[in-house]
Amino acid sequence: MTAKRAVLFDVDGTLVDTTYLHAVAWWEALRQGDHDVPMAEIHRGIGMGSDKLVGHLLGDDRDKSKDDELSTAHDVLYGAWWERLRPLPGAADLLRECAGRGLTVVLASSAKDEELAKLRKVIDADDVIDAATSSSDAKASKPEPDILQAALDQSGVDPEHSVFVGDAVWDVKAAAKLGIPCIGLACGGTSAAELLEAGAVEAYADPAELLAELDRSAIKKLL
Repeated sequence: MTAKRAVLFDVDGTLVDTTYLHAVAWWEALRQGDHDVPMAEIHRGIGMGSDKLVGHLLGDDRDKSKDDELSTAHDVLYGAWWERLRPLPGAADLLRECAGRGLTVVLASSAKDEELAKLRKVIDADDVIDAATSSSDAKASKPEPDILQAALDQSGVDPEHSVFVGDAVWDVKAAAKLGIPCIGLACGGTSAAELLEAGAVEAYADPAELLAELDRSAIKKLL
């Protein structure tokens, strides 16, 4: 019997155009907490879980009792954009093509449950999504690999029979800890060169370009 094979997809910045909205929401949340952090610096941390992002931006000597307050402020500010979220080019078509070739399609997201439901609605490909994770499925956020392990567990797939598609260096680092090849997409604002330098096996502009190059990609090797 052929082993089950899967493509795991990050969602924010990979399938849905949210990266800069998260950066703006964090910038304003931090400003409300009297922390003046340049937006470019915030952007480079997007993709980490909020627990790690605050520490990454403010350091270990911050008042950690304020972390939850900052995270809540971000969630409220970001939530104002939910009804205007848009999928990235080719997102649904890529998922459908992977499923059509017999691959298991899994969303490896660390978004909260309510937010994930909205993101799935935006993608509009639920009929081909076999499993999806949320923040409640992992103890530690990226760059730790917990959410990817949860995605593998939910789908019943071994790491050696999977590929991960993500948009941030934190995605690449998380995948590497499980030995999963990671395809980088530059649509989250991190350059292809930086994703490759972090260890991505390939890099494309967005889901549409990956779809166009699917037969020359690491995903083809799963078939």
